Amino acid sequence: MKVLVTGVSGQLGFDVVRVLQRRGIEAISASRKEMPLTEPLKCASFIKETKPDAVIHCAAYTAVDKAEDEQELCRLINAESVKSIAEACDETGAKLIYISTDYVFPGTGDSFYSVDDKTGPCNAYGRSKLEGEEAVRKTAAKHFIVRISWVFGINGKNFIRTMLSLAKNHDALTVVDDQVGSPTYTKDLAELLCDMAESEKYGTYHATNEGVCSWYELASEVFRIRGIDIKVSPVPSSAYPTKAVRPHNSRLSKESLDTAGFRRLPDWKDAVKRYLDELSDKGE
Repeated sequence: MKVLVTGVSGQLGFDVVRVLQRRGIEAISASRKEMPLTEPLKCASFIKETKPDAVIHCAAYTAVDKAEDEQELCRLINAESVKSIAEACDETGAKLIYISTDYVFPGTGDSFYSVDDKTGPCNAYGRSKLEGEEAVRKTAAKHFIVRISWVFGINGKNFIRTMLSLAKNHDALTVVDDQVGSPTYTKDLAELLCDMAESEKYGTYHATNEGVCSWYELASEVFRIRGIDIKVSPVPSSAYPTKAVRPHNSRLSKESLDTAGFRRLPDWKDAVKRYLDELSDKGE
């Protein structure tokens, strides 16, 4: 089996390649040079040339606030390029695993969103990812759409690393407490994505680590595990106004994983502990 992975310099793509290599599966690492997402036709051509059995598309435009000012660029990368990639996969018979986001939902209320719930993004980034989803459904017969949230991994910047950095120079921090979701460790998620690539259980899935928390609760757990003595106070989102609206509710139901027989990811607290151990091994 041969699997093409985009976004290999990011958190998720990096771990996906590691898992594939460990499983003895040939991994084609597609960089921006081979697959420039601002040039959809080049992306399609690379897939047709390499003829992978599956494409795990981790690359995306993810600068949520900047996307409000760069909506055309965001849409080009997250929707138009995805359409070309989906067309190339369909033409070559490759499976396509498209990484989407909790941002396709309105982010209101306090219930868990199921895969079939009504979408309604509250920002430009979410709209572009939803358009990407729609292109995949219409174009690629063999597809997986995997919605994720609050990602953290060893190969890049993330909320946990930011909190640890801030703690070095602050005795107290304020962290948003009215946005709730599920932190997702790319090391765990990568295993599931590779399981999907080796299956034919196509469809739409939600994949995050189990359990939910607020950003405040996540930060508090990080400091507790590391034994960092710092005062953390909860504040509303209004204390940190941003250009793009953020969803307050990012709870995602994983029932579709159960139905298909895929394993759920471990509890988020366990994942954070293992991630911090991984950081410690690197001297961070």
